[in-house]
Amino acid sequence: MTPNPVEISGTIAGIQPRYLVLVVISALGYAIATIGMKLASTSITAVALAVIVAGFVAAALAEIVLLRKADLGVIYITIIGVETLMVLAFAALIGEGPDLRTLGGAGLVLAGIALISH
Repeated sequence: MTPNPVEISGTIAGIQPRYLVLVVISALGYAIATIGMKLASTSITAVALAVIVAGFVAAALAEIVLLRKADLGVIYITIIGVETLMVLAFAALIGEGPDLRTLGGAGLVLAGIALISH
């Protein structure tokens, strides 16, 4: 019998630690796709499209594997939370740092993760 990765005992955000790497890979894939979209916002190039596709493929593959073993609700909101942090960090790196409202929204997403995981 396959263990349920969303059991509460010994978990992080309601997910067993061994499955968190798939959450990070999926979130990173979505963040990479977002970076590709930012590249394409000035000019749609083959490089920008390749970054977008590579990001979405990596995210989808990791999420498909993860969803074979986990509940959709917890996994999805956790991926969104991790992706949010990654995209905000990238925005800060390129000089588009978040304002107070954006940080507040990110905080609400993270608070939602905490609420559903406990």
